[in-house]
Amino acid sequence: MALLEINNIHVFYGQIHALRGVSVEVSDNQIVTLIGANGAGKSTTLNAISGILGATEGTVVFADEQINDVPPHHVVAKGVVQVPEGRRIFGRLSVLENLRMGAFLRNDKAGIKRTEDSVLEMFPVLQERLSQVAGTLSGGEQQMLAIGRALMSEPRMLLLDEPSMGLAPMLVQQIFETVKKIREQGVAVLLVEQNAFMALQVADYGYVMETGEVVLQGDADELLADDKVKEAYLG
Repeated sequence: MALLEINNIHVFYGQIHALRGVSVEVSDNQIVTLIGANGAGKSTTLNAISGILGATEGTVVFADEQINDVPPHHVVAKGVVQVPEGRRIFGRLSVLENLRMGAFLRNDKAGIKRTEDSVLEMFPVLQERLSQVAGTLSGGEQQMLAIGRALMSEPRMLLLDEPSMGLAPMLVQQIFETVKKIREQGVAVLLVEQNAFMALQVADYGYVMETGEVVLQGDADELLADDKVKEAYLG
């Protein structure tokens, strides 16, 4: 049984039919990636899972519980946390304040401190900048902070939206290494990423999306070797 099951969901932006019967599954301790061009529906899929957008048809089931029409903060409480495109950190708050905002639904002080220590061990550069105003961090540091903030809620699943966007190649590699470490800690990951080559290298399974539909899916290694995928997305 999959941890997350998206079954034939349809999503509209006004009159625009953004998702057309999308079905995706993510198992426990798995990294799954959605790849495709801009406007393919990748971020819309994440937003439908996290409760930011409502689906007009279909179901989203997490841990055997349907979460359609569940408010976003309740989705977080159930263990699904999204790291949005563009990081969306609280720019005027300190690094430490940003991290602790990620634990806003928790009240176990000792547990929060353990998670905080774990996040800072994963991202040691943040340890050096705890009192720094988050908006003054570099792009890579802000991405680390956004991921760290999400991990503060102790999610069972992380929804990562374009984590490599705007980052230097060395930092991109570091972010994808972090994705693998997160999976090693028992957190499933659904990754939206335009860098299809890197995404498929780190993922177990992938879905290719075009104009709101899944047009191809398979093991990540198989998609890396697929001629159509190579031509369209791997250069």
